[in-house]
Order: sequence, then structure tokens, then C-alpha cells
Amino acid sequence: MSPRPDILVVDDDANFARVLVRSLQRRGFPARAVGSAAEALAACAVARPTHAVLDLMLGEGEDGLRLMQALRERAPGMRVLLLTGYASIATAVEAIKRGADDYLAKPADAAAVLRALGLEGEPAPLAAPEPARPTPWNRLEWEHLQRVLAEHGGNIAATARALGMHRRTLQRKLAKRPSPGGGEPPL
Repeated sequence: MSPRPDILVVDDDANFARVLVRSLQRRGFPARAVGSAAEALAACAVARPTHAVLDLMLGEGEDGLRLMQALRERAPGMRVLLLTGYASIATAVEAIKRGADDYLAKPADAAAVLRALGLEGEPAPLAAPEPARPTPWNRLEWEHLQRVLAEHGGNIAATARALGMHRRTLQRKLAKRPSPGGGEPPL
């Protein structure tokens, strides 16, 4: 017999998290929301969730992929769904490679989240939806910088050397959050 589902939503967008949690609760699933990696780890220490919905970019330099690994150490067997407002095939593939059970683009409704977590109906399709327009170059560049930064364990100097650019230039580029592309506002 599997444990009763307990869903932890980790998103720095408090309104989105509140609405998703309320919708999950209306469907009969216990759910709670936190806004940062530290709060997620603290919540996991109190009560181990069976499922987690993580925002890929949590703000303040926090990364949903790193958080996913830390949560899985504390709650082995947890199913993890990554959400992002910046959907691209590259980030979806990276999320799955690094251990996410599924990946959805925001905005995602409760039904899609439950399907992706294996809690209702058939699993959601793996592929991220195609944007209405091509992804802007500044978004692609930013994602590439984030990927190389992750490969170098968050070390700015090593990442700058690998990319052949000055450290301050890299920091300036990383500080700019590009638009999501496709004409959709970020959520």
C-alpha cells in the first residue's frame, strides 16, 4: 500500500503557489506551499512529502534542479515535477536528465499537475509545448550561461573562464532575467 499523497509546492510566485495549492486541496489532495529552497527543506524535515512541484527558477539565485536533489536525499522516492515560465526543449531535457519525473510549462492547472505526478489519469506528455514564436536570443544565451554555471558548480570565475569572458560580464548577463519569449507574460 502506497503512502497517502502529500504535495509540496515550491514557487517564489506566491499567488501562483496559493492558487495551485487551493485547487489541489479542493480535489482532495493535501498540499502546502513554500517560497524558497530553505523553506522547502525545513518543511521536508517536519513532514516528508510524497510529491513535490518545484519552480525551475526560484529567484535569489536558487535553482529548482539543485533543490530537487536535496529534497530527494531527505525523502527518497519522492516524485518531482518541475515547472517553469521559460519553457524550452533544452531545459525540459536537462530537467529529466537530472532526475525530474516530469516537466511542465507554466501556467499549469491542477489537473495537469496531478497527471504529471501520476495521481490522476494518464501521465502528462513529456514534451514541453512549442512557443508561439521562436525563443529570443537573449533567453537562449541566458539558459546557456545557467547551464554552464551549473556544470561548474555555481563557480562564476570557472564559468567565465570556460566561456572565454570576463567574470563581471558574466555576472551582469546572469543578473538580467530575459523575457520568456512567445509573447507570454512570465508566471
